[in-house]
Amino acid sequence: MPPPQLDDLRRHAVARSLFKPTTLHSAIRRLGFIQADPIRAPARAQDLTLRHRVKDYRAGDLERRYPRLQVEEDFFVNYGFLSADLQRLMHPRTPRAAWPAATRKRSQALLDFIRERGEVHPREVDAHFAHGSVENYWGGSSSATTHLLDGMHYRGLIRVARRENGIRIYAAHEHADAPLDAAQRREQLDALVDVIIRKYAPLPAASLSNLVRRLRHGTPQWQADLTAAIQRARQRLSHARIDGVDWFWPADEKPSSSRHALKDEVRLLAPFDPIVWDRRRFELFWGWAYRFEAYTPAAKRKLGYYALPLLWCDQVVGWCNANTDSGRLKASFGYVEGRAPRDRAFRSALADEVDRLKLFLDL
Repeated sequence: MPPPQLDDLRRHAVARSLFKPTTLHSAIRRLGFIQADPIRAPARAQDLTLRHRVKDYRAGDLERRYPRLQVEEDFFVNYGFLSADLQRLMHPRTPRAAWPAATRKRSQALLDFIRERGEVHPREVDAHFAHGSVENYWGGSSSATTHLLDGMHYRGLIRVARRENGIRIYAAHEHADAPLDAAQRREQLDALVDVIIRKYAPLPAASLSNLVRRLRHGTPQWQADLTAAIQRARQRLSHARIDGVDWFWPADEKPSSSRHALKDEVRLLAPFDPIVWDRRRFELFWGWAYRFEAYTPAAKRKLGYYALPLLWCDQVVGWCNANTDSGRLKASFGYVEGRAPRDRAFRSALADEVDRLKLFLDL
């Protein structure tokens, strides 16, 4: 089989990510990790990601069904939802900064309280302990108990049992001991790296390194081992150099295979969808720069507050800003070429995608 070209990699990236819709449980296991974001425009990123990959998915299904799934909220390369099996590979987690004695004492008291109650709402914790407030990461003030709960969650002492109106409800959590054998640690880290690759491949070399290094969020105890993990990954992956860029993908996949023919479909993708997430790869594949501008001042936005990349077959030809108003979907579109593709099939496919979006939102 001839070596793949950039077009082959692009088609392969789209086809392998947009697999045939399956059950929510199977989709989570296949993706490994779904990045979360609280903004609803017109729905949260995790729901916008899952709607293309879960049969008959509706906005909010992940949160509603979360307690019955083998799923955890946690940090991986970002914060999001991941399988319980994957989370176990990252714990017990050892943060880079140890807590002072006073914080450890408060956390133990809080953990005892949670174990006694089974599940707790942060408001219930606040009422019981009333620890005051601390400066949070955004420069404002937040509840000290909420801050402590976040730290305990990150350390794996507690887990998110469910959400109530979007608020995390916590329960106590325990993890197995850390692996003492160096070979076992390498095996666990390599398994985590393989989840990244299988979600985001094919990847340019720089993106592969960047994504693996982001495991410092999920496995700070292994930060010193990440460079070696990148080198091991490169050795076990398939590889091609195209237009001066080194690309990597799983060794059991063949991007140049003709079976990656794509349907004439339009997809509106979340800003953190696996197809979109790596901006370096995005520009190499589609020749223009997509930017997430929700936190950009309005006057400086070029695409819009929460622009959804518009995928037509294997080409991202534009973007859409969508929101709901009085039970109606409002959508505006922009195009890289300044106008929509003239293909009649595109207009029909776009109308179908808008209808699917309405159904997903229960409009």
